[in-house]
Amino acid sequence: MYRLGVSKSCAAAHQLRGYGGECEALHGHNWRVQLYVTASKVNEIGLVIDFKELKESLQKIFQILDHSNLNELPPFMKENPSSENIAYYIFKGIDAQLQGKDVIVEKIRVWESENSYAEYFAE
Repeated sequence: MYRLGVSKSCAAAHQLRGYGGECEALHGHNWRVQLYVTASKVNEIGLVIDFKELKESLQKIFQILDHSNLNELPPFMKENPSSENIAYYIFKGIDAQLQGKDVIVEKIRVWESENSYAEYFAE
């Protein structure tokens, strides 16, 4: 199996409704997202998929998230924009974009700080 990964960062604010602590107040993070895909083979020129295509997929999602208040974006108007829910949202968005390609979206890792991350991955 092959595994490829790309990462991208953005800045966005959020607040965790019902948290009962400091994170319930509006605050921001410099989020870093890592996208991992897998494949069982390479194409005729030895690539699984062009890194550029993976970066463009992330960029499409980031156009929505970057420099926003995540709580004001669907689906986060109802669901908390936790790192876990953000990872799920990005996973589903990237997975939809890469349908028909010979890759499987393996996981999304969302870092909200240099020491803390959440992942959503394929079962």
